[in-house]
Amino acid sequence: MQLLLKNIKQLVTVNASGAATKTGPNMRDLGIVDNASVLIEDGVFKWVGKSAGFKEKLKKDADTLDASSYVALPGFVDAHTHLVFAGTRENEFAMRADGKTYQQIAEQGGGILNTVKATRAATKKELKKLAGKRLDAMMQHGTTTVEIKSGYGLDENSEIKILEAINELGDEHPMSIVPTFLGAHAIPPEFKDKPDDYVQLICERMLPYISKKKLARFCDVFCDKGYFTVEQTRKVFEKARSLGFDLKIHADELANIGASGLAADLSAVSADHLENITVDETLRLQKAGVVAVLLPGVSFFLNHPYANARALIDAGVPVAIASDFNPGSCMSFSMPLIMTIACTQMKMTPEEAITAATLNAAAALKLSDKVGSIEVGKQADIVLYEIPNYQYLAYHFGVNLVSKVIKNGTILEFS
Repeated sequence: MQLLLKNIKQLVTVNASGAATKTGPNMRDLGIVDNASVLIEDGVFKWVGKSAGFKEKLKKDADTLDASSYVALPGFVDAHTHLVFAGTRENEFAMRADGKTYQQIAEQGGGILNTVKATRAATKKELKKLAGKRLDAMMQHGTTTVEIKSGYGLDENSEIKILEAINELGDEHPMSIVPTFLGAHAIPPEFKDKPDDYVQLICERMLPYISKKKLARFCDVFCDKGYFTVEQTRKVFEKARSLGFDLKIHADELANIGASGLAADLSAVSADHLENITVDETLRLQKAGVVAVLLPGVSFFLNHPYANARALIDAGVPVAIASDFNPGSCMSFSMPLIMTIACTQMKMTPEEAITAATLNAAAALKLSDKVGSIEVGKQADIVLYEIPNYQYLAYHFGVNLVSKVIKNGTILEFS
């Protein structure tokens, strides 16, 4: 099956010429082609370039779309979400508006454990139904690949239930889904006074079972003040790595306790948050090739300090941005909105924000050889916008500007 998108007004390829990431000044190079054509065959990009140079022979059953009114970008890659959960926490939003801090709300029984209670009570079928609707809406906003973490179960059965739901959604939904095990998201109430015993449970029971059943590609830990220590995190990661998991880490969100340094030491695929990272740790991430996944929506939603995107980019760290969609600290999955916040609050350029939401985000999932840019041989995930140019996408915020979503070469229809 072939699909030809011809005469695209502006094609943003984010072409990396085979590189896994773009860093430093290269993050501003979007590989833009005006009046372009793209040929998709059997779900992958077969030809990309100027329309005037297109000479490929089309099959008899080929479909053609005149894209002369569209700006085209790669599908967004949302590399950090907690999308499978039950219950909502709008009451905590109101408490923060009244002056309560994230930590104060957690101490009063709110926070992660509030969602844990609701998620434990939900069936897998209920979780899938809730998450499926969210996935539909994410795709309508231009996201075609998403990472989903567990972490709202915090016991063996509930964590497995969440991961099974994520994997089944990956089989059933057009979205490309990457599952991550985040059993070490918080200390569950049953282990409040014995956190090391919970770490032992993760290492001795959860990780081996999840590895055996192939329920997750990554292992993640919330390594921060009031959550898991560097020593506890290292223990989980050493066990995870021995079982074949790649590593991701929640680092330096609330305080600096050495989490990003640990990410560098263990060559984690990504270190996420980084609001309190030091200059030395920044250089260590760069040397280790760790992708920095920044979460501007969290700082916006919680009124927290933002990660220093400029320092990370200028140091040559590959920087990605993600939504961190979850019910407590960022109840939004709109990647264009996340781009706007990155530009206005973190001093990223629109070009850097696009690279961070596509190619570099794919690298944070070890998928940049397959998605994140419009290059021959890659998966044909492309989104069309009826807008003047690519800069308009972050500029006109608060509305959905997506006209068409093409996933694996198929134009999706939304009800």
